[in-house]
Amino acid sequence: MSTERINLIGVPVDVCAPENLEAAILELLAKPGTKQIIFLSIWDLLKARRKNDFSECVKNADLILPISKSILKGAKFLKKPIPVRYNPFTAVIQVLSILDSHYKSLYLLGAHKKTLLKAERNVHDTFTGLKVVGRYSGYYSKQDEDDIVQAIFKSQPSLVLVSEGIKDKNCWAYKRRNRFSSSIFLYYKDCFGIFADRIRRVNEKTFDKGHEVFVEVLHNPFKIFLLFPYFWYKIVLLWYRLFKK
Repeated sequence: MSTERINLIGVPVDVCAPENLEAAILELLAKPGTKQIIFLSIWDLLKARRKNDFSECVKNADLILPISKSILKGAKFLKKPIPVRYNPFTAVIQVLSILDSHYKSLYLLGAHKKTLLKAERNVHDTFTGLKVVGRYSGYYSKQDEDDIVQAIFKSQPSLVLVSEGIKDKNCWAYKRRNRFSSSIFLYYKDCFGIFADRIRRVNEKTFDKGHEVFVEVLHNPFKIFLLFPYFWYKIVLLWYRLFKK
């Protein structure tokens, strides 16, 4: 197996070394049915501990890649195998490169039309072996959903890349999993905005230090209140360390 799944305070997280990512993607492509890759932040992890659709979505995901340094520290504190932390945008590029080298296909879902089309052009120019078999902008009306699902089902893309403007976010594919055939779904909100040069990606050094949350607070000061769930996370880790086997 190219990955190892651990359980961190009741939430599954995958340990996948970068050198094993290609094998993991190819294994997913070979599996029948709807598959899903999830980028898991510390806030997502805490949300997934509750009983809700997102919790079920995470538990049923095929590849769960941590993007928060706190998840790695939590695994180390509980003396579990330490996962590899992925930068979401860099990971998307890696996944697309893998698909490109194997001449696979891609469907783009999300963002406003102008952003989507520019993102598609940049993807096409960068990954020449990757075939874009369809696209649909986000913020769509409910009556358009059946057409979108049917288009994805018929085109059977290797990967459906989902970005902003999709209300259910990660849960979009999970809630509709029985209506698709064999695609991998990956949600990353800022993906198309970065591809279209509308959103600036987080600096690599800032991400490596785990300081990307400060950038988020600068854009939205109310995110300072994320300190409270972070302290709760620390308390839960201590509880598991002392009382859980």
